[in-house]
Amino acid sequence: MQSLGRHVLAEVHGCRFEILNDIKKVQDIMVNAALEAGAEIRELVFHKFSPQGVSGVVVISESHLAIHTWPELGYAAVDVFTCGEKVNPWDACNYLAEKFGAEYVNASEVKRGMSQMSEKRLVASM
Repeated sequence: MQSLGRHVLAEVHGCRFEILNDIKKVQDIMVNAALEAGAEIRELVFHKFSPQGVSGVVVISESHLAIHTWPELGYAAVDVFTCGEKVNPWDACNYLAEKFGAEYVNASEVKRGMSQMSEKRLVASM
């Protein structure tokens, strides 16, 4: 069955504090990850927290890349959702892990939009 999109959820561990705590570096890496995967960038929104941490979203024509960092733990939660056949979310995740200096990554892929009929029944029964 054909899906509407691919959604990779990644737990990125053992990353470098100085990268995860720098809004400019995180934004640049996220943008370049989208480009590396072949995406077309539309908009960016990033926020730096005090005392540490960055959250951000790169909106792409094919959906989005999102991140929240915990620099003090060397951890980032990453979300890469792509629609269509052109963009590979794994390319973006691999690029991010490399640039963040990750020691290991635990990631999984979810196919989105697989069962429209069961979604309609679920909504109708609520």
